[in-house]
Amino acid sequence: MISDADRERMASNRQGWNQRAPASLRSTYFDVDSFKAGRNTLHTIEREALGDVRGRSLLELQCSIGVDALSLARDGARVTAVDYAAESIAIARGLAEELALDVRFVCSDVYELPHVLDERFDIVFTSSGVLGCLPDLAAWGRVVAHFLNEGGSVHVVEIHPIVHLFEQVDGQLKLARSLFKDGPYQWRIAAAYARQVSEQEAVAPHTQYTWPWRVADLVTVLIEAGLRIDRLQEVPVDIRQRFPMMVGDGDGWRLPGDPLPLAVVCSATKPSQ
Repeated sequence: MISDADRERMASNRQGWNQRAPASLRSTYFDVDSFKAGRNTLHTIEREALGDVRGRSLLELQCSIGVDALSLARDGARVTAVDYAAESIAIARGLAEELALDVRFVCSDVYELPHVLDERFDIVFTSSGVLGCLPDLAAWGRVVAHFLNEGGSVHVVEIHPIVHLFEQVDGQLKLARSLFKDGPYQWRIAAAYARQVSEQEAVAPHTQYTWPWRVADLVTVLIEAGLRIDRLQEVPVDIRQRFPMMVGDGDGWRLPGDPLPLAVVCSATKPSQ
């Protein structure tokens, strides 16, 4: 059950994402110009999780400006992609039209999606920075299971929750938060994220809320939704620079010495009855 207070926080987040959408279009993280020229925006850990998507129906949840969904369409998937920020969906639709790529973009809250879409998919996919926007992870798990065909799979490639516990201070990582906090964190956002910290574009300051989750929570909600866990992997690679001390390796970013997991990959299947 999502409380009224959490719905208000989600509405604030939606407003923030709408505000940052134009900056996302210019961001070096999305690098839309090279994407238009043919670059596949999916990183190695995402491609390895998804495997061959040719001819398969795929639902991407919380798709932002849609470049991953469009990359998956280039790879041969039949893609439906969802985000609750209308400005992000408008950009995604514009890119699809410009590039003549057949992706259906839907503007909807994830929790309301079963009332918007009436179909099932071979694959559900989410990537990087989406789970923390969800106040009720168990309800999200049920939505994922709802949209999967029997034998279908969900692939989650996400920032490892431990990353959010640290801040870089004087060239070192310092523990700043607890993994076991119950309520949401409140952040003051003044920049849109980019490939590197130094490339972030300033935006009008606004509040964003995130809800803490743990790897065990992710696994548990998928199991409780009736899915079978096929793969769980923690890796020391992130898809963008989150701390200035992180070093790029061509397909991602690492901390010197690989001391922490930076991403988690979880794949699960909906068993046939």
